[in-house]
Amino acid sequence: MAPATLRLGPLLRYADSHTATVWIEADRPREAEVVCDSGAHGTARTWQIAGHHYAVVTVTGLRPGTSTPYRVLLDGQQVWPLPGSPFPPSTIHAPGEEPETLRVTFGSCRWAAPPADGHDPVGPDALDTLARQVADGTAARPDALLLLGDQVYADETSAATRAWLAKRRDLSEPPWDQVADYEEYAHLYYESWLDPEIRWLLSTVPSCMIFDDHDVIDDWNTSHAWRSDIRATPWWQERIVSGLTSYWVHQHLGNLTPAELATDPLYAAVCSTADGTEALRAFAARADTDPTSVRWSYRRDFGRVRLLMVDSRAARVLDEDARAMLDPAEHDWLSQQAHPDGTFDHLLIGTSLPWLLPHAVHHAEEWSSALTRGERGLPWIPRGERLRQAADLEHWSAFRHSFDALAELFTRIAASPQAPATICVLSGDVHHAYTAEAHSPTRQPGSRLLQLTCSPIHNTVPSYMRLAFRIAWSAPGRLLGRALSRHGRVPPPRITWRRTGGPWFGNQLMTLTLRGRAARLRLDQARGPGFRTPLDADLTTPEAP
Repeated sequence: MAPATLRLGPLLRYADSHTATVWIEADRPREAEVVCDSGAHGTARTWQIAGHHYAVVTVTGLRPGTSTPYRVLLDGQQVWPLPGSPFPPSTIHAPGEEPETLRVTFGSCRWAAPPADGHDPVGPDALDTLARQVADGTAARPDALLLLGDQVYADETSAATRAWLAKRRDLSEPPWDQVADYEEYAHLYYESWLDPEIRWLLSTVPSCMIFDDHDVIDDWNTSHAWRSDIRATPWWQERIVSGLTSYWVHQHLGNLTPAELATDPLYAAVCSTADGTEALRAFAARADTDPTSVRWSYRRDFGRVRLLMVDSRAARVLDEDARAMLDPAEHDWLSQQAHPDGTFDHLLIGTSLPWLLPHAVHHAEEWSSALTRGERGLPWIPRGERLRQAADLEHWSAFRHSFDALAELFTRIAASPQAPATICVLSGDVHHAYTAEAHSPTRQPGSRLLQLTCSPIHNTVPSYMRLAFRIAWSAPGRLLGRALSRHGRVPPPRITWRRTGGPWFGNQLMTLTLRGRAARLRLDQARGPGFRTPLDADLTTPEAP
């Protein structure tokens, strides 16, 4: 029998008091098995997509409040841990039925290009740094890792990937040095998740993921005009189908609970056929043309902390007269899941795009949308669209109805008798970190409403953009923004907000530590072999507005 090979993984994706899921890619059709030292275990047969063989193994028999090392076997041969690994054993931690403390680490935008000749042009990778510190015991192991978008960069490939692509096809033809199909997407995940530190970290810390634009293409679904233009290109259909297919395989399945996996009809169809490629590609094509046919958003409960990861890319309505970040069904789902029922003390909303931006950027985004909508007449419409696309003005504030709907939802939750202590909107995308706090016009006591933004994990921002963000947060920037809104005839926002920290630049991660109704936030920036911590603050007591 040929030696079995683990091509990618294992990734520990879901973990509760009794069960967990472990995602793997094998070299060929195999029987995958996860065996824990405690006796907990699970098995699953691999299924095939585009010549690749995957499995999601549901592990049962975990004991609440315990940690157990585990091994991965393929056809009875041990393939994990790797021989001679310098890392501690990968473990599954089963939280107690009501965990006292939850530690959630989050960030976005990890460009996974390996350093050339040992020199990393964008600085040390914050996730690599975290992995090393968790491995050597100098940092606490997070209970959950939230990756808020741009897990791979389909449109900004590394030199090593470009050389690999050049062996497959002519890079002078579209889509040039961007990825074109499923095999090339799979290569991006190899480049990202076979990094030794990252591979070990993802094998031992449960992770929750959601896509952003670079997982498919920069500014994905900015506007109706953008989408019409991209759909007219001959290479786009394969790109979007491959992008959504690879996302379903590598990221989406691990976001589901074991119960959701067991009742998912597409997953059942893929697992029950010799080759699930066509069924999955048909699903991906339908998801692109009819976003209401799939829900990428999902919910996770960690004791008395509720996490709602929200799709703010694929679920958009782009008709200019009805623009919305979330389609009506998606917004209704969010409202229902966020309803305060006394079962959670903290509500975390994971959305790749920040809800609260620097005031100048917020007003510029709603101004460009107003121009494109025709508020200043026909001559301004193409100018507004050009501005929107050139300056990436496509966050929540560019969808004013959705921005206000989110404000109304959060204000209603905060005023409820069963209001959580905090409502934290966790975001990335903008290649800097900051904190902001929102207030409703009535300033009613209730939940503290916070925007916590952290990116990049491993990327950079040009110096001129750093200056622009600093100006955008300043008083002159706010005045300029208000002038733009007046020109666009945009009414004032229904809420006010103020920056409470930042902006901070660098490769970084934020960690929320939640204990009862108390919350603490830390920002760690990768500096050399370790972290610098510019923020370590209590979130329990609201700051004076």
